[in-house]
Amino acid sequence: MVSSIPKDSQSVSELKEFYRQMVLIRKFEEAAAKAYSVGKIGGFLHLYIGQEAVGVGSIAALTPKDYIVSTYRDHGHALARGLNPKPLMAELFGKGTGISKGNGGSMHFFDRNAHFMGGHGIVGGHISLAAGIAFASKFKKEDSVTICFFGEGAANIGSFHEGLNLAAIWKLPVVFICENNHYAMGTPEYRALAVKDVSVRAYAYDMARDHIEGDEVRKVRDHVQVAVERARRGEGPTLIEVSTYRFRGHSMSDPAKYRTKEELEAYKKKDPLMRARHELELGGIKTEELEKMDLEIQTQVDEAYQYAETSPEPPLSQLHKYVYAEDK
Repeated sequence: MVSSIPKDSQSVSELKEFYRQMVLIRKFEEAAAKAYSVGKIGGFLHLYIGQEAVGVGSIAALTPKDYIVSTYRDHGHALARGLNPKPLMAELFGKGTGISKGNGGSMHFFDRNAHFMGGHGIVGGHISLAAGIAFASKFKKEDSVTICFFGEGAANIGSFHEGLNLAAIWKLPVVFICENNHYAMGTPEYRALAVKDVSVRAYAYDMARDHIEGDEVRKVRDHVQVAVERARRGEGPTLIEVSTYRFRGHSMSDPAKYRTKEELEAYKKKDPLMRARHELELGGIKTEELEKMDLEIQTQVDEAYQYAETSPEPPLSQLHKYVYAEDK
């Protein structure tokens, strides 16, 4: 593992905060997996374990007025945005106190106040929605940028091309971030992508592009920040591909037998949490301090789990709410 030593106290403090966010995501996802395995969570559950540096680094490049559009693997993005773990866990449990009132579940976290615009279950369908949000920002002359996460499997969907084309034509303030974890569900990229590098598709739309490894959180932040600032200056969108890896299956129902144990172990040696922790230790943070942080975060996640377990189910009176337009 090649690590860079943080150069000053501010850099160490910044990395420490990024590490805290990544540990929170990891422990939240581990708790969700436990809940799913004992039947407390139904439906689908897509975990973000292994990809934490991508979400934390990317969202660190934003301001509170910027917008985030996510995929069905949205837990890590929501936590990186600063959403409270309690209503997020309650949403997984389908409880009325959930972030979407128990109506959305794992794939549909949403918080308008935080400009977190979902959680979307249709592969690739949200990419054109992100272009629409960016269009609204430009039309209203807002100083906001939209970032849109998606996987490499979505790069073969029609709305990917529609969204990028319109974003380029209108120079919309949007950054498209492809989290390439190398498997679209169980399909390896070499079986689905004629050209392995998704980012080169930006050339077809005369769009800026970037391609980076996703195991170092500050590197991700720095590269995404360049694209965000470009968009904010009115210079148009960027397509960024971040190479990453999920340590669990596509979802909890996926045993991931399509990859070898050796491949998985090789990627685990590049775990972004391990890398950040090692760099913090090189920067002078004591192991005891990091262990204390880990325990504090575990307590926070345990409290979220307890909150979800003890929260009430949505009332039956809510069954038809939000289905049809209601008279004001």
